[in-house]
Amino acid sequence: MPHKKNHHDANNHNTNSHENKNANDLATVSPHAVSHWLKNISAFGVTTVLSAGILVACGQMSSAENNVSSSTSKQNSGVKSSRDMLPSDMLKTMQALPQLTKGLGKNGAAVIDPNKPTLVKFWASWCPLCLGTLAETEEWRTDSKFSGLNVVTVASPGHLNEKADGEFSTWYAGVQADYPKLPVLIDASGELINTLGVQVYPSWAILDKNGNLVHLVKGNMSAEQAYALAENASNDFAELKAGSAKPANVQTLDNNSKIETIKQNDGVYYNDKGKAINTRSIYLAGGCFWGVEAYMERVDGVVDAVSGYANGDTVNPSYEQVIRGSGHAEAVKVTYDADKTDLDTILKYYFRVVDPTSLNKQGNDRGVQYRSGVYYRDKADKAVVDAAIKRVQSQYKQKVVVENKILDNFYLAEMYHQDYLAKNPNGYCHVDLSLADDKPEDTARTKLAPVTTVAETLDPKRYAGFDKGALKNTLTKAQYDITQDAGTERAFSHEYDNLFAPGVYVDVVSGEPLFLSTDKYASGCGWPSFTKPIDKQVITQHDDTAFNMVRTEIRSRVADSHLGHVFPDGPKDRGGLRYCINGGALQFIPVSVMPQSGYAPLVKLVKPAKP
Repeated sequence: MPHKKNHHDANNHNTNSHENKNANDLATVSPHAVSHWLKNISAFGVTTVLSAGILVACGQMSSAENNVSSSTSKQNSGVKSSRDMLPSDMLKTMQALPQLTKGLGKNGAAVIDPNKPTLVKFWASWCPLCLGTLAETEEWRTDSKFSGLNVVTVASPGHLNEKADGEFSTWYAGVQADYPKLPVLIDASGELINTLGVQVYPSWAILDKNGNLVHLVKGNMSAEQAYALAENASNDFAELKAGSAKPANVQTLDNNSKIETIKQNDGVYYNDKGKAINTRSIYLAGGCFWGVEAYMERVDGVVDAVSGYANGDTVNPSYEQVIRGSGHAEAVKVTYDADKTDLDTILKYYFRVVDPTSLNKQGNDRGVQYRSGVYYRDKADKAVVDAAIKRVQSQYKQKVVVENKILDNFYLAEMYHQDYLAKNPNGYCHVDLSLADDKPEDTARTKLAPVTTVAETLDPKRYAGFDKGALKNTLTKAQYDITQDAGTERAFSHEYDNLFAPGVYVDVVSGEPLFLSTDKYASGCGWPSFTKPIDKQVITQHDDTAFNMVRTEIRSRVADSHLGHVFPDGPKDRGGLRYCINGGALQFIPVSVMPQSGYAPLVKLVKPAKP
């Protein structure tokens, strides 16, 4: 859950005009709202052709807003414990990347003029639309109209179904003769696409001379849009970064059905076979939409997320109208690949970053516009939302106050709100973005069939059906590194280290039960520790002489997952052993959900832990 400190208690509903807010007023509102009170509101002068075609874009903070963000961050301006907040030095990262096309230099610095803004195309070898437009992209780089703009492309081997690093380089060596003047930078770390939440190709990032993100476009960019950008590059996109206007064609209502109608091009996204992705949408409100948008864009299966205002009383409201009482909630339209994920999984991600019992507030933000809610367009989604809220309610004594309603209206937020945290990585955020990297329970494996005895539950054949070839998709990077490459998480870094709730710990790869909470104890070593496994047969032991040490490695029986090590310094009265296990190798199943998860016969084995 996000931190709930009450540094800012004032309701952001305020009838005073934006222009008349004074210093005392600013001291009473949330960090999120402070930034906007000081935003310089001016006309948005970019051409209609450009703004209409760009689905996701955000503006430049004024110097005054930068100062406020800096000062509020010294207070409780957002999440401090995220394992993966957004990095900021994108231009420096790109300049250091290897460059593949012969004759254009060895790295990004050779093809990026620091005195020009930059247009970056993200693409993949499996994407037909990407390949079909490489020649066009090369033409833009050599066109005199683009002389004031760097045009480069970025591929990310090993990520989003792209070939591995060496394999991609070999493949591109055979085709680069067709594009002799097209720079291809290689980001094998995937840092750039992860930072920007890119999960579809092609996608585009537009950076100013300082490397700040000005626009992010998910989907293809037309030649008309590109030439409009080139025209604005000479003044470093000053027009694009000015003011707080909305995209040219906003989203409005169908007055008959009361269901959202999209007047602008709502985007067509393509899969690795070049076919349009089967997309669906859900609208999620959870406090400041900056964090919710950045978080949901990182969730596996989400192709796009945009910020806006949902279910209020004013047609196409401005941000100032929303905080003064338009009745809208700050919400995020989440578009996901229905063939890759489902609504229930999206909601599991959502509920881990909101406090569902908090009325009209999340994090440090207070006001009706910061209420939490799930809004759907398809009435068939209601049952899924109902079940998810019921599941969440079972975990709380307090009443869950998340709204569960059909979407009456949704209007895009101003340009400077879109992808705000990618543009302003030190901006306020009440969401731990790194939680998007952790798969929710029950999403990584096939559910287990019911059993009636302990022997049946421990039968190794029951857990042999996992897809070893798909582990990079079903595990987080940390889980994969630990279980498949014998990695070790940092001491005291995993939440299971201090967890002593009743339940069973299973192999995160196969679901095979390995340890009971009954046998867990506080060893103080920094990793989850147990006095014994649930049964000696579920683990295997191996000599480990790495790092000039002699240790006994522990692996799981069925999936052969690396778990950790066993040492002879455990509690003497409990057998004298310490099974020191990486939390990332385990999944904890609470005793309350063990029966429906396929572990019913083990419930009787769960006794109170002795930390």
